[in-house]
Amino acid sequence: MKVDDIKLIGVMGGGVMGGGIAQSCIVAGFHVSIRDLNGELNEKTRETMIEGRFGLRGAVERGKLTQEQLDEALGNLSFTTNVEDLRDADLIIEAVPEDRELKKKVFAELDSAIKPEAVFATNTSGFAISDLNEAVSRKAQFIGMHFFSPAFVMRLIEIIYAPETSEDTIKLLEDVGEKIRKETVRVKDAPNAYGFVANRIYFAAVAEARKVMDEEIASVDDINKAMRFGFNWPAGPLEMVAGARKGWQ
Repeated sequence: MKVDDIKLIGVMGGGVMGGGIAQSCIVAGFHVSIRDLNGELNEKTRETMIEGRFGLRGAVERGKLTQEQLDEALGNLSFTTNVEDLRDADLIIEAVPEDRELKKKVFAELDSAIKPEAVFATNTSGFAISDLNEAVSRKAQFIGMHFFSPAFVMRLIEIIYAPETSEDTIKLLEDVGEKIRKETVRVKDAPNAYGFVANRIYFAAVAEARKVMDEEIASVDDINKAMRFGFNWPAGPLEMVAGARKGWQ
């Protein structure tokens, strides 16, 4: 399958993450159907996609999109509560909560419902692809596609491949990433560690920053400031960690 052969992308799970992934895809011209558990959740996702902080309306106001482009993008979007409505999807992107057994349950259901030639991608931020793909028969067409939040804004996608993942599947996802104007990196599956490239390095930086904090070498504000101005990080290592300010200041 080539990227131009993708006529429909199914996104399993809405919310901030699934909606952001869908935004990126519909703006690029893909037809997307989001499947969630009920109509209320779907309506909330739609509202966030349009009116939220990183929504399409704001992109028009900032001059990133025209009103015509917004209208065209929304014409590419649909919602459903029935997985059978995705049976002809060419690519499924799973964006349900980060729960290993839930993800495997979702993929097992999809495997029997979606056409056999479709590609399955999981947005997991760290579970092993070689574990999640045990839920399906199409292991060559199963891959990790880790977006960063907010997905409509952040440019990176980690493409994580297991030993069973085919080169064609990897290349297809790289081409999808290019079409939706993202930067992609290939990542070999690492079953013995949680996280892939960016998160593992970030977690290590946070751990060291916490040591500096605990040793009272510098305050939280100064630790963050050191990395923002010393290495041009957009945010310090402790700025995105809940509870950091409860420690020593």
